[in-house]
Formats: sequence, C-alpha cells, structure tokens
Amino acid sequence: MLQRRGVATVCVVVALALVLSALTACGGSGSKEPIKIGVEGSITGQWSLEGIGFRNAVTMLAEQINAKGGLLGGRQIVIVEGDDRGDADEATRVAERLAGEGVVVVIGAYNSDATATASAVYNQAGILHITPSSTATGLTEKGYKRFMRTCFLDDRQGLFAAHQIVDTLGKKKVALVHDDSLYAKGLAEWTGRYLQELDGEVVYLGVITAGQRDFSEVVQGIQNSQAEVVYFTAYWREGGLLVKQMRETGVTLQFMAGNATNNPEFVQIAGVENAAGTLVTTEPLPQDLTNAEAKQFMADYQAKYGQAPVSIWTLMAADAFRLWAYAVEQTKSTDPAVVSDYLHKLTNYPGITGRIEGFDAKGDRLGAGLVLYRVGEQGQFVLYTP
Repeated sequence: MLQRRGVATVCVVVALALVLSALTACGGSGSKEPIKIGVEGSITGQWSLEGIGFRNAVTMLAEQINAKGGLLGGRQIVIVEGDDRGDADEATRVAERLAGEGVVVVIGAYNSDATATASAVYNQAGILHITPSSTATGLTEKGYKRFMRTCFLDDRQGLFAAHQIVDTLGKKKVALVHDDSLYAKGLAEWTGRYLQELDGEVVYLGVITAGQRDFSEVVQGIQNSQAEVVYFTAYWREGGLLVKQMRETGVTLQFMAGNATNNPEFVQIAGVENAAGTLVTTEPLPQDLTNAEAKQFMADYQAKYGQAPVSIWTLMAADAFRLWAYAVEQTKSTDPAVVSDYLHKLTNYPGITGRIEGFDAKGDRLGAGLVLYRVGEQGQFVLYTP
C-alpha cells in the first residue's frame, strides 16, 4: 500500500512539472524566465546609423519596462542583437542564430533585401517578425502570417511621388535612378507606373550599383534625356554623391529622392550647397512629430544618449517594440502566433510615429502618411510648401 502511494505521489509531481513546463514554453504568466527578443539591423557598415538607431530605441524601451518589473508579472526582457551589415546573405546567418537563441520576436532588418532573406528563416521558425523600415511591397505577399511592418509600402510612396512631380512641381519628363536593390528598384517601378497614369514620362532610367562612386555616365545620361526632374530611389550615400557630381558638372535640374535619403548623412556627403533644394518623399521626420508619445520618446532618447534621434526608422523600431510589448500584456502570452493574431486585430493604437490605424491581413500598416521635405540652405530638412 505504501509502495503504491509513493508511485502515485511521483506521478503527481511529474504531472505538475509537465504542466509548469508547458506554461513556461507557452509564455504563461507563471514563468519568471527572461523573454528573449531579437534586434536585427546594420549595426556596422554603410547603414550603421539606422541599425544603431534600432538598437538604441529597443534597448531604452526594454530597460524602462524592466525597471518597472518586466512583463507578465516579473519577466525581464533580454535583447539578442544581430548585425547583418545590410547584407542579404549575412541576414540569413543572423536570423538562424537568433532563432537558435530562442527569441520570440525580431525587430528588423533595415533594408528590404536583408529583410527578405531573414523573413524566410523567421517564418520557418515560427517567430514574429516586425520590420520598421523595409518598404518593398512584395515582402508581405509571401503568405507569412507572423510578418508585419510599422513602415509604409513602396507602392504608396510611388503614387505619392508621382503626384508630387506632376501635380505639385508641374513636371512631366522624369529621370529615374535606382541601384537594383529590392527597395530601390521597386520604388522606381511603382513611380514609373503611376507617372504614366498621370500622363508623365520616364525619359531616362539609370541603374547604379551599391558602393558606386563615379556617376559621370549617369549624369551624362540625365543631361541627354532632357529630363525636368530626377527621382532617385536608392540609398543616401550614392544619392549624396550623385547630386554632388550633378551640381559640379553644371546640371541644375530638380533633384528628388525617396525615403532612404531622409537623414543628415545625405547632406554631409553631398555638401550643403549641393544638397540644398533637394526634395525628399518620406514619412514625417522625428522633429515634426508633435503627439505626446513622440515627445516623450524624443525626450527620453535625448536624456539617455545625449542626442535626439535623427532617423524616422529609429522611431518606427520603437513603435514595433511598443506594439509587441502591448500585445504581450494584453494576451498574457509571448507565443508569436497569439501575439501576431492580436496585432492583426488591433486598431487605433497611439504610435510614436502617429496613430496606427491597424494592419491588413498581410501585416501591412494601414493609413500611409507621407510628406515632402526640402533640404534648406543650412542643410536642414523642412516640410515643403509650394
């Protein structure tokens, strides 16, 4: 009789252990294990400004939550960093490592090519993946149920750019220049499509390469095309050099660029005198966000890092983290499927980058908010008013 009672006791203990283990695996509030989250981006390399911004934003917000006791009744947030250097192959390796670390969500990557390869890994691993800045339209057309983004899409930016060129500037003949990356090529194609619908015309299509330094052939092609405006859809380093070489060779036509040139390094590379007058299509920049959430984030960031964030993608990363943390608390779970399902149904969230109306079935943020900036005579970005 005593032997049977001992066996029964062991069975009960084992059963309880299995239940507690299951609760821990599912992210139940009974667990005190740390919650691992990934931050992927170009921490080093040519786009380090953006990757460091991601890391800074998420680190600061996670520390604030941890200081208040963490999530789900005491679970601390641990950040696992992944530097993909903006490279698609490295992004795959980073994603595999983060998945192996047991992260439940990844915020990143910066550029669309890196996000494209990483997203396949995260999807296979069942990890929630939120990109703050990868805007290539096709990224959310792969059927990944746990892929989302807090930025807006290139097709919407292409439509916005086309209207600004034709309706605001009154131009019809356009030179498009891209670097054949997923983001830049897509934005150029969408812009060209909408220009045609507005009776505009692409009179020159230039394709450069990332890291290119001599743009004399492109400048000559723009000159020969009789274009009235250049719309550059690639990244800020090449954009800065292109506009500099255009101005140095006497090409004075309007230079316009997409939202990968919306930071001070573009002006530094081009030189203030060459960058002045450049128009940039982009989401509203940090200094022009006046909502309470943005003001608080900006103040906290300034206090912690000694400078205000200059990139809107830093704030988009902050929104990605805040959305995830909010969904975890609301669902009482860190399970990526549960959190993702909740976010897909979320509406009217007060984001740092403006009100987030919700997400569509593919995971795209609803309610694109794009504006036009002009680089001023002192090199500052100011909202453009015709």
